[in-house]
Amino acid sequence: MTENYQLPLFPLRTVLFPGQLLPLHIFEPRYKQMISDCLDDDRTFGVVLIRKGAEVGGPVVPHMVGTTAIIQNVKRLDDGRMHITTRGRERFQIQDYHSGSKPYLVGRVSLWPWGESTPPEARLLPSVAQLLEQYVDLWSQANEAEVSLDKIPRQPLHLALLAAIALQVSLKEKQSLLEAPAVNDLLRQTDQLLGQEIRALQVLLAAAPRRGEMDGSFSQN
Repeated sequence: MTENYQLPLFPLRTVLFPGQLLPLHIFEPRYKQMISDCLDDDRTFGVVLIRKGAEVGGPVVPHMVGTTAIIQNVKRLDDGRMHITTRGRERFQIQDYHSGSKPYLVGRVSLWPWGESTPPEARLLPSVAQLLEQYVDLWSQANEAEVSLDKIPRQPLHLALLAAIALQVSLKEKQSLLEAPAVNDLLRQTDQLLGQEIRALQVLLAAAPRRGEMDGSFSQN
């Protein structure tokens, strides 16, 4: 891990991964100040999943692993609210946090990059790549949405992160992926979750009425 440094924290009901886009609507005074402070100092802030507490209003207890977010675009509204677009950059671990003189949380954090010193298991890369393509196709069918992947990364970490971002699973499972100690662990977890979600989607699609049955029409052979 890197040396500790101070990082503004934004607790949310979401898990952000490196490389992931995250649009945010900023309306609470404490977070309007936080974003303004970050813009003034050209700083990033940290997105962390809420462990206890509400997203809006009172105090919260965050999970201790999150992702730094870089602000890519800001649209200011007349009443002081902001629409911002951010992108996840680096994983970090919180050592401790406080509010101090700020209305928002500030953490003493250290970056926690995924190490790639150990080559991934031979089966994992092709397995995750194949399952990810299958999962996106089935999810698109189940949700009647046009979703496709332009390119499947070959680099282990990039592939694992893309799979983690794409998976539509619980926040608890998402946080577990973010906290995976090493790339191999992240690949194993995404491989397992993709398999589980594919089986669930296959059952869902098999049980769904055919389009002709839904609109009352029938085809004859």
